Amino acid sequence: MKVLVLTPEPIDDQVLRTSLGTELAGAEVLVVSPATNQSRLAFWVSDPDEAIAEAAAAEEESVERLEEAGVDAAGTVGESEPAVALQDALATFPAERIVIVTHAEGDRDYREDAGLAETAAGAGVPVDWAEVGR
Repeated sequence: MKVLVLTPEPIDDQVLRTSLGTELAGAEVLVVSPATNQSRLAFWVSDPDEAIAEAAAAEEESVERLEEAGVDAAGTVGESEPAVALQDALATFPAERIVIVTHAEGDRDYREDAGLAETAAGAGVPVDWAEVGR
């Protein structure tokens, strides 16, 4: 099974096991970490390099944790808008399942959930949602 994981923070296999259960065994996982900014102001005036570096660190740590747990994982950094990052990933990775990890409602990054539910629903595959802290 091909699983696409969209996450703004590092995750481990437990996040996926909670969503996928035994389906995680033998899965090929692609971790996409969007380069989001925490605030609207940061989105418009800051240098995107910081957001990209944070996303790269989250992606690398997630892949490392998953591989240590025996999960076949690879990763990439995505666009600053998670919905666009998801669309981009789906264009090259034929996911059979999607796991979207977001921050809690009051702690979300700027545009973290803008259009994400609609994009995920349009993928035509099962989508699971999980929350993560900073």
